[in-house]
Amino acid sequence: MKPNNPLSKLHYNSPVVLTYAIICTVLLILNYITLGWMNATLLISYGDASLLNPLTYLRAFLHVCGHADWNHLFSNLILLLLVGPAVEERYGSGNLVIMILCNAVITAIINGLLFSSGIIGASGVVFMMIILSAFTNMQKGKIPITLILVSIMYLGREIFNALADPTDGISQMAHIVGGLVGLGFGIYYYKKKFSRSY
Repeated sequence: MKPNNPLSKLHYNSPVVLTYAIICTVLLILNYITLGWMNATLLISYGDASLLNPLTYLRAFLHVCGHADWNHLFSNLILLLLVGPAVEERYGSGNLVIMILCNAVITAIINGLLFSSGIIGASGVVFMMIILSAFTNMQKGKIPITLILVSIMYLGREIFNALADPTDGISQMAHIVGGLVGLGFGIYYYKKKFSRSY
């Protein structure tokens, strides 16, 4: 009789979210090993970057995978692992990858238009998932109160913080863009879900 392997009971239940979390963690470790080279060269999306530099386009996607330090990473991963699996189950793994990539590029473009400094971190993706999670149980013709409250609390707080402290506008911008991208995708999939009934 074969002994029970406790690892065989583990389930990779949310492949995109878990893989994303692993990539973020590995990249932070590599950043420490390379003494900051990884972030500075490959991951930070700079607002004043040259469009002729091929790394500018790579960073537009990768900045959502980099983090400044362990506190930055863990604060994002806690929420990501909390809401991400339900969002992935609801919208599908392929759709979630598309949403993350769209969020990354839109944030990088807006950062390039409004700011000269760099942006890094998964907080915009986390905000997108928080908004998307409020859509998960939405029914035709009804607007969940949870969606309204989440939108007011998260987007409203970030807009207020951006106005109150303009020097930290970059991080608030990433959060606001992430929330708006989540809102846009949530509305799109809501309409798509019920389009046959119209």
